[in-house]
Amino acid sequence: QVRLVESGGESVQAGHSLKLSCTASGPAFETYVMGWFRQAPGKEREFVAVDRRSDGNVKYADAMRGRCTFSRDNAKNMVFLQIFDLEPVDTAVYYCAAKSVYEGNFFYHTDEEDYDYWGQGTQVTVSS
Repeated sequence: QVRLVESGGESVQAGHSLKLSCTASGPAFETYVMGWFRQAPGKEREFVAVDRRSDGNVKYADAMRGRCTFSRDNAKNMVFLQIFDLEPVDTAVYYCAAKSVYEGNFFYHTDEEDYDYWGQGTQVTVSS
């Protein structure tokens, strides 16, 4: 069982940056791929970024590529999502999610249905 807790969401003005954190509790954190998703008001949850267990590479959603950075610290059981140059359209609840995969798994899991565990989310609000 893995428990995920997100933090770092704030109300900011457009153009600012934020770094979101996700802390995981439970064993074998390094065996999980971690994804970030977000859900804007009135919209479905969408993929933002995910890492890959085989090599640690990261895949970003097209809308976020170049504006955010995914990072991971296995020693602290944490993943991060830093978002630059925030825009009002980035207003959403941001979730981290975990999926247990085998060593060498080379898939990017961008479908929320793939994930085993979810955090409660952290709210990001961007005003113009």
